[in-house]
Amino acid sequence: MSRQNDQNDLIKTPMIEADGLCKFYGDFAAVRDVSFKIYKGEVVAFLGPNGAGKSTTMKLLTGYLAPSSGSAQIAGHDMTTDRLSGAARLGYLPENGPLYPEMTPLGLLQFFAEARELPAGQAAERIDAVTHLCGLRDVLRKPIGKLSKGYRQRVGMAHALLHEPDVLILDEPTAGLDPNQITDVRNRLRQLGEEKTILLSTHILQEVEAMADRVIFIHNGCLAFDGLLDELCSQGESLDAIFSKVTSAEMA
Repeated sequence: MSRQNDQNDLIKTPMIEADGLCKFYGDFAAVRDVSFKIYKGEVVAFLGPNGAGKSTTMKLLTGYLAPSSGSAQIAGHDMTTDRLSGAARLGYLPENGPLYPEMTPLGLLQFFAEARELPAGQAAERIDAVTHLCGLRDVLRKPIGKLSKGYRQRVGMAHALLHEPDVLILDEPTAGLDPNQITDVRNRLRQLGEEKTILLSTHILQEVEAMADRVIFIHNGCLAFDGLLDELCSQGESLDAIFSKVTSAEMA
């Protein structure tokens, strides 16, 4: 992906902040002392093997889970004490996010527009905009349960974008998609990355190279690497080799 080299010259406005995040389930530490900041205009890939703590960290950032200790902020709003204000600035697409299979995409978007108390005129404009952006016009009135995995992902993306959030947190947005669907989602995220702050969890390393400037690795619930993609690959190693090295048992 070719992006401007002056990324670091952007106004340093933290839009996603993790400060000493920990999440314990009894004696098991799912996330341990994770801290990072993601700034306005950044697209950051969040990597790690299965069970590393990626999804748990994302749920802590969005306020879906309460941390055992530490804090998470979205656009300056603490997601434990001021979650509603933070949620107004956030679009969250969980992996295999729940949708209502008996509803149509149009009905679902109308439902969530009402739940977010969008004025009728604004709601109609936003539904039209996300329908166009996510390519849903041909399936707007079909039951979601009858749609393909690719179209259900598009519905989830449209829902996340409905209220024009400044921040997007996307957990495996291309999971289970075929190559054409992956390309479609990737193109849409590139477009969104021009104006949004995006934290993207993925197992597909080609997506990192295509969309992200910066990479955050997590392993065994701990931060293992946080830096620019160019720095990570400066020694000529493939991203696959680096992924294996960073998340090896020795890094635990």
